[in-house]
Amino acid sequence: MLDDADVTRVLVVTAHPDDVDFGASGTIAGWTDRGIEVTYCIVTDGDAGGFDPAVPRSEIPGIRRREQVAAAAAVGVTDVRFLGYRDGELTVSHGLRRDISRVIRQVRPQRMLVQTPERNWERIPASHPDHMAAGEAAMQAVYPDARNPFAHPSLLDDEGLEAWSVPEVWVMSHPTLTHYVDITEQFPRKIAALRAHESQTAHMEDLEGFIRGWAQRAGGVAGFAEGRLAEGFFLVSIPV
Repeated sequence: MLDDADVTRVLVVTAHPDDVDFGASGTIAGWTDRGIEVTYCIVTDGDAGGFDPAVPRSEIPGIRRREQVAAAAAVGVTDVRFLGYRDGELTVSHGLRRDISRVIRQVRPQRMLVQTPERNWERIPASHPDHMAAGEAAMQAVYPDARNPFAHPSLLDDEGLEAWSVPEVWVMSHPTLTHYVDITEQFPRKIAALRAHESQTAHMEDLEGFIRGWAQRAGGVAGFAEGRLAEGFFLVSIPV
C-alpha cells in the first residue's frame, strides 16, 4: 500500500453522480485535507435517476451534473469530468475503456478508486449493473490499456497522451474489504456531499442516521474505538 505522502494525484471513476459520495467521500475529504489532488470521472449523467415525476426527464442530466459538482466541492474536489454515457445502458465496451484510459493518461494518478466489478450479494444496491460495468472497464483501462502505448493508438498519435501505469487501485463496495479508513472527522462533509444530491437524497427521512449506522458498523469491523466511523475498501497493487 502506498503511503499518502507518496501520492499527489488520485483518479476516481464511478458510474453515476452520487456513487462516490455514498461509498468514499469521507476518505476523499481526508485525502484533499492532506493536499492530494483528486479528480472525479463520472461515466454517466445519472439520467435514469431522480424521484420527482414532475421534473422533466430532459432536465435530469443537468441537475445531476450540478449536484455532483457541488458535492465534490464539499470534500475539496474541483476537477469533475463527465463522460456522458447513458444511465442503465453501460457495458464494458472498447470505447468506454478508451475514454477512461484517456482520463488516466491526462491525470496520471498514482492511485485510483473504482467500483467493484464483482457482485456483492450482501449489498445488492452496490451491485447495480452500471457499477459493475464501470468498475470492470476502469480496471481494464488500468491494466492493460492505459500503460500500453500501442493500445488505443489515437490517444498517443492524435492527442499526444503518453502511456501511464497506475500502481494502486482502491475498490469500493467489494465483497471482501481489506483496508479501512477512519472518517469520523470527515463525516460532516460526507453528509454535506450527500445532501448536495438533492434529487437523490431529499426523500430520505434520516439520511445522516442511515449513513452513520453504516459507517459505525464498518468502524466496528475495522476494530476502531467504539463510535468511530469508517469506510472500507479492497486494495489492489499493480506492478509497474
